[in-house]
Amino acid sequence: MVLAARSKPDLEETARLARAAGRRALVVPTDVARYAEVEALMARAVGELGRLDVVVNNSGVARVVPLAEATPDDWRFMLDVNLTGVFNGCRAAGPHLIAQRAGKVINLASVVGQVGLPGYTLYAATKGGVIALTRSLGVEWARHNVQVNAIAPGWFVTDMNEAAFGEPKLAERLLRDVPARRTGRLEEIGPLAVYLASAASDFMTGQTLFLDGGHSAA
Repeated sequence: MVLAARSKPDLEETARLARAAGRRALVVPTDVARYAEVEALMARAVGELGRLDVVVNNSGVARVVPLAEATPDDWRFMLDVNLTGVFNGCRAAGPHLIAQRAGKVINLASVVGQVGLPGYTLYAATKGGVIALTRSLGVEWARHNVQVNAIAPGWFVTDMNEAAFGEPKLAERLLRDVPARRTGRLEEIGPLAVYLASAASDFMTGQTLFLDGGHSAA
């Protein structure tokens, strides 16, 4: 596997865990907002591992700010990583996947791309874009036997939002619209990603699967 992100220490720790499980792990620090870096990443992956089988576009950033107070820099920051980063990953991987007539692309969207939440307008716009990109690209690449799907997580406690969930009143507000009345567990994402990466999902493409405790259905 190839691991790519901006933080080399985090990549090295993930690689250590992968190697401990008996997997080969290649670390390639990459800024997903820069197409040339993502293109070089894909070329190196193919050059050293032989081919691409599964591409996961997982990078994401968030700033919670009312639209009337948001700056153009806030918008550009989230757009560049959350949506342009997904475009870059798909575009750079595309020629390889199409040439071999096989492959899986898994994009990470968000429940906030489907439901409204004050303060998340910019973030929601980028994640809604990921959902739309996934839908259209899934249709476009179906004839090449390349499946493109997305996972839209609901509330999972991560480094990005743990401060918010550390405040009882804010945590209660965020979970108020979640029928399951809890946050997701990180181990609940893995099986869904494995399904989308496997042959079991060969007849599924262009879909966004919401893993959100019922939030998007309520």
